[in-house]
Amino acid sequence: MKQFKTLLLAIALCLGTISFTQAQSKVAHINTQELIAAMPEAKTAQAELETLGKTYQTDMQAMATEYQNTVKQFDAEASTKTDEENQKRYAELAEKQQRIQQFQADARQDLAKKEAELFKPIQEKAFAAINKVSKALGYEYVLEETRLIVAGGKDILAEVKKELGI
Repeated sequence: MKQFKTLLLAIALCLGTISFTQAQSKVAHINTQELIAAMPEAKTAQAELETLGKTYQTDMQAMATEYQNTVKQFDAEASTKTDEENQKRYAELAEKQQRIQQFQADARQDLAKKEAELFKPIQEKAFAAINKVSKALGYEYVLEETRLIVAGGKDILAEVKKELGI
């Protein structure tokens, strides 16, 4: 009977130890923004976005200059025109201003869409590498470093950069 109790106690201790060790998860962390910024594809995408942004900026400045020149011309000629003509001209100016604002909104929207389009495959590649490295190193969870208050796990940024050849 005493041996049976000892055997039960030993089994209970073994089961407790096994379940405790299984409950211990390996956790790592990584700064995905830093990883993506280091990727050559991201630098190329950023350069493309900057070029597109400069193009929109140039177009907006040309539209603004044209608008300002028209305002000056209308102001200079206002005294020689009838009230009806001046009202038409100022309505024309309001329409031009509205077109400029619409162009700005469309340009911002287009830039955001282009950024999402360019960075989606880059993010997917980064997350695939994170997944591969974390599995190879035996980590069950990888947390985003920028949102951590306490980083107790291992930082796997260097290993993922190595995996990506950066």
